[in-house]
Amino acid sequence: MIPLVGILIVLGAVVGGFLIESGNVGALVQPAELLIIAGSALGAMMAANPVERLTRTARTLLHVFRRPVYTRERYLATLVMLHGIFQFARRGGAVALEEAVDDPGKSAVFTACGKVAPDPAVLEFICDTLRLSALGSVSPYYLEAMVDDDLEVRRKDGMGPVESLEMLADSLPGFGIVAAVLGVVLAMGSIGEAPMLMGIKIASALIGTFTGILLAYGIVSPVAARLEKTETAEAEYFETLRAGLIAFVKGMPAAIAVECARRAIPTDLRPDFEKTEQACRGSDLHMARKSSVLK
Repeated sequence: MIPLVGILIVLGAVVGGFLIESGNVGALVQPAELLIIAGSALGAMMAANPVERLTRTARTLLHVFRRPVYTRERYLATLVMLHGIFQFARRGGAVALEEAVDDPGKSAVFTACGKVAPDPAVLEFICDTLRLSALGSVSPYYLEAMVDDDLEVRRKDGMGPVESLEMLADSLPGFGIVAAVLGVVLAMGSIGEAPMLMGIKIASALIGTFTGILLAYGIVSPVAARLEKTETAEAEYFETLRAGLIAFVKGMPAAIAVECARRAIPTDLRPDFEKTEQACRGSDLHMARKSSVLK
């Protein structure tokens, strides 16, 4: 919601300032200029990007206007989730862990992942990492390098839409100039008309430059910056998972592996040590009661 409010403030300030100077808002609406700018920018974007990236860009635009996903509460729930997975792996051994990661839908400990992190990519990332650990054929250090490569690929994929929008923002002022030049050409073609009519046509032509710059720096560029922060937040979340998983596969106890994950959380979202410890202990008590009931 905040990005939308920001865009409305930008448009309101521009139009409001124009009205204060007794401007005619209707003069700012030039369909032909908008067609030249928007159509050219869309065509250039299609020419520069594959269909897959265009589709991903259109899909991720919806993320700009939603609330932050990775909150302090989400991170705390993730730490508790990791603690539960690590405890399960230690108690059940490699055989139980391998069975669970091969069919996470039937495992209670991994079913909880869907409640904490609804994104299927999170469960896939955790299971793929633990699967290789359970097999025992991959050194923890090679596994760490493999996970780092995975995260780098995810980061590049996530930044693809941002790069596309940044390219669009860079091109809009240029296409605005193109629209303005075409408008001046039309105005020069009627140079024999009354000075007032010539002034109107020149002013209409300049709207092209105005529209291109406003769209670039008032809408598209801020949206690209917001989307970049969203993708960065997702990358930071996966870095947290990575820190905990790698610590665990290197032989760290569950509590220490969770602490490694906690330290990887950005400071403004990081739960404190005591709260994390209490939440993990509460989870252990809940699992113990559940096990006794099942028996």
